[in-house]
Amino acid sequence: DNTFSSGVREARVLTEAPAGPLYRVVGSPLYISCNVSGFVSESLQKEFEFRIVKPAKPDFEINIISTRDQSFSYAMYLSRVNNKNIIVNRLSPNSVLFEIKSLQKDDEGEYECTVINVESVYMGTYSAKTTVKVIDNSLSVSSHDATTMSYNEGDALTLTCQASSNTIQHTHLSFAWYLRRDGEDSAEIISLDRDFTLSAGQGFERRYQDGLIRLDKTEEATYWLKVAQLQLSDHGRIYCQAQEWIQDPDRSWYCITHKSGAEIAVNVKARDTEKLKERFFSVAWLRENVELAQIGPTGILSVGSEYSGREKVGELKAARTGDRDYRLTLQPVRTEDQGEYICRAWPQERGQDGAFTRGAAQDSSSQLVTISVTGQESGISVNMKGSLSVNEGDRLKLICQVDGVKGQLSVTWQHKPASTSTAQFTNVISLSQEGVMEKEGEFKSRKVTAARPSPGSFTLELDEVTPSDSGVYQCTVSEWKTSSKTSSHSQTAAVTVMSTGEVTIGENVELMCQVRGPQMPVTVTWSLQRDATTLDNILTMYYDGSISWSGDQRRYQLKVENQKMQVMHYLLINGATLREAGSYQCSVSVFLHNVHKKLPPSNLLAVVVQRPVSKLALTSPANLKASISTDIELKCSVAKKSSASSRYAVTWKFQHQAENKVIVSSDKDAVVTFGPQLDLRLRQRISTRNSQGPSFALLIRQAEVSENGSYTCEVAEWLQDPNGVWYQLSSTNRTTLVTLIEPANDLHLSETEEKRLVVKEGDEVELKCNIISMVSSPPSFYKVVWLYSRHSSSIVNVPLVELDHQGLLRYPESQALKGLQGRLHLSRPSQNSFYLGIQRAHEGDNGTYQCQVELYQLDHEGHWQQKASKKAGPVALTVNVTGMITSFTGNFTIPCSIKTQSSGESEFQVTWFWKKEKESRQRPIFTSYRNCTLQDRSEKDYQLRFYRPLPNLFNLTVLRPVPENSGLYFCEVEEWLPSLSHGWRKVAVEKSKYLAVNSDTWMWILAALLVCLLLVILVLMLKMCWPKISGGKKPVPSLWTEQLPLDNKPSAED
Repeated sequence: DNTFSSGVREARVLTEAPAGPLYRVVGSPLYISCNVSGFVSESLQKEFEFRIVKPAKPDFEINIISTRDQSFSYAMYLSRVNNKNIIVNRLSPNSVLFEIKSLQKDDEGEYECTVINVESVYMGTYSAKTTVKVIDNSLSVSSHDATTMSYNEGDALTLTCQASSNTIQHTHLSFAWYLRRDGEDSAEIISLDRDFTLSAGQGFERRYQDGLIRLDKTEEATYWLKVAQLQLSDHGRIYCQAQEWIQDPDRSWYCITHKSGAEIAVNVKARDTEKLKERFFSVAWLRENVELAQIGPTGILSVGSEYSGREKVGELKAARTGDRDYRLTLQPVRTEDQGEYICRAWPQERGQDGAFTRGAAQDSSSQLVTISVTGQESGISVNMKGSLSVNEGDRLKLICQVDGVKGQLSVTWQHKPASTSTAQFTNVISLSQEGVMEKEGEFKSRKVTAARPSPGSFTLELDEVTPSDSGVYQCTVSEWKTSSKTSSHSQTAAVTVMSTGEVTIGENVELMCQVRGPQMPVTVTWSLQRDATTLDNILTMYYDGSISWSGDQRRYQLKVENQKMQVMHYLLINGATLREAGSYQCSVSVFLHNVHKKLPPSNLLAVVVQRPVSKLALTSPANLKASISTDIELKCSVAKKSSASSRYAVTWKFQHQAENKVIVSSDKDAVVTFGPQLDLRLRQRISTRNSQGPSFALLIRQAEVSENGSYTCEVAEWLQDPNGVWYQLSSTNRTTLVTLIEPANDLHLSETEEKRLVVKEGDEVELKCNIISMVSSPPSFYKVVWLYSRHSSSIVNVPLVELDHQGLLRYPESQALKGLQGRLHLSRPSQNSFYLGIQRAHEGDNGTYQCQVELYQLDHEGHWQQKASKKAGPVALTVNVTGMITSFTGNFTIPCSIKTQSSGESEFQVTWFWKKEKESRQRPIFTSYRNCTLQDRSEKDYQLRFYRPLPNLFNLTVLRPVPENSGLYFCEVEEWLPSLSHGWRKVAVEKSKYLAVNSDTWMWILAALLVCLLLVILVLMLKMCWPKISGGKKPVPSLWTEQLPLDNKPSAED
């Protein structure tokens, strides 16, 4: 069989765009990809729209371009869209690439990509946002002044190029030299990438490996191209190019701009190599202007006195390796070998007499050689974050990571203030190898701690930092073996403590940047850091006096004062708002010789913009009493406010016992929203009203008993900042306790006390629930529910049957009580009586039964309202299970048979009990203990005989019973087992069913009495009827004295 199924897949739409912020240079292109997934139809071509929200108007969206609607663009972007300066390229049915070919300063803002949904349902995210920051292009590249240079083949070429940037964001520069031969594309000679890795271009690899082509960087922005031996193929135009890279939030690098230097024409002429071979040269190597070794024109090596010893043992070697190649080798190197090395060469002309005449010397560029020391006894290394900024008053925490730990370690933390350049390191705190912490110097009274949270890390924590705590902190880790220090390693970190300025919204702020020194062309950039990852330019004042503003900076002004030996730059914030809060910094660079030379930036100043303290005060009644089914109004009035132009957001909350929910709220624009937990019926009875004052009211129509509780009016005050943006002050609240009084009613039940009812298994049971008084007006209706609880069970107050106020009879579904519910019968013999009948009572019916009555009335809208509820007293029902019924006229036996037992070693204690049928009290009459001891416990009311015919059968016989012995009998058996650790222990107790015993003697006595009574009645009736039957017959002599009087004693005459 083949089974086919069909269905619609539920898709969840996801729209994705690059994470922001993206920093891009003005004039450069902008690319924003937008991808969507999760539509049911992946192959269907999707339509996209792009919008922007600019900083100047954060609540206003501007349409840029749409793939569906050509009239979508707003006027400010329409011409650029029509001119194809702004386009959308389709990459796939579900992906597009938004492009602005040349960014303008005004293009800064938050871009939103939206996909048009053509399906019938909405599920997922249909838009994505990316923030774009547009910054100035500050990349500067300048090259050699000469435009044409001529060389002979084999000559050395040296070119310089300067590249620098004034971008305050963290960027990297890459640099490369290119050769453009006639009629060919540019070929890379050598490059230094953004990760500072050197590589040679195609065709130049071998010469780079031989050291004939080099790229050196000196100072901050100078790049050198050095070609030791020009070749004819080097003929062409050589130029330099720099690229500036920034890392986007997705960790990828993006080239934001590039610039090339001027081209230099390099002419290389062929040289006669035979003549070159006939020439003589002397070559010397110098370190720190001290000659190490020299090779003369005839190839003889001479070594300076400092290195002569090392030359003898073969550690220094120098040789001519080619016609124009010389090499110096030091192996192995020592720490004293580090420094700057140069190679000096000069031609030697040989005269007729064989003597040499020295020509003009020429030096190579210097090469810095650094020798790192490799520790022999310790392999530890220390690392620490290089720089850190912290706000004034906050906690400074530095972490010193240690790798290669072998022995015991101690740490010493030191501090060097940033206030003076001649300051020395002073100890802050130390932690010994035994874990003893010791504060030192001025830090003894400070809250400073040193700790070692893990084997490889040490921490320094300094609370409540001040600007004087700025500077360089040094972590020195020492390794110990036994009690001797074997090595120490240090690492430093620069810490800047930012001063904090606190202002209130609307106040003015003045920030100062002091530039000292001689008058120079400087560029000053003010920046604002709102969070740890975003650095925003505010403005840049260039060395030529021009000012470039970034984004929306309406609240800022710039002021410059020229003073003697210093220039003061002021940044003014007019009417600060929350948007101007953050850490401010000024960065200064000097532009000399076409190079930006950055000076150390200023300290960060944290500007904290605070909301004003709210003066809002409310009044409302503490208590409110009202009757159920009446309208109630809760009022909350403003007694004091912060501003005459304040707006208010009001939220009404309700709390009753553990329930706490929002009823209704209105925002500052009076838009009303109901709470999520509010049901529809209550929403229809609730309304709000605002009046002058202002005063806020909550109206509840036809209040119900369930609406008793506490009502809280929470009011938040809103003010406008100087930008016209609304901001919220702290909220305040008032609570009113509402007490709803139920209308008087006469609902009472006849039984309020607990009752006990004992019946036999199989009996019919009737439980009564009577309303002894009833409400007459308004008309009332009753809902009756019979509840059931089973002893020692999870079944508690489970409804068995209910008759609602509209007459609907229902048996709530319960798997555990299905058998009982099938034998129930609910009757209403009168208007105020509700009886529950149980047919054929079972032992499982044992438990507590309770009747619950609820009073309902109709409100004015025709809705049922519960007005009262009462429960009758519980009825505890016990159903006695009868195992056997027997009658006796003579002896009877009560058998106790054990069907199963835990072990063959079990021993038993058996006790027989007796109770009257309608009593609950049980009396023990006889016990057979497990040690074969017997006890008669019947108090001489019985004549008993015990015998045990089988190991698991115990019989008790009642001899010559009397009628008082009638009742219910049962036995209780205890099972005992031996235990090595505890001796004998009881493991189980079980009871038998009841044996009902009735006395037949009483039955015969009653029958005899009844027969005698009938005979007497028959004799009397015959006596009364006999005279009438005998009539006129001759009377027969009677034996009664009335008829035959006795004769007197005989006399003498007789």
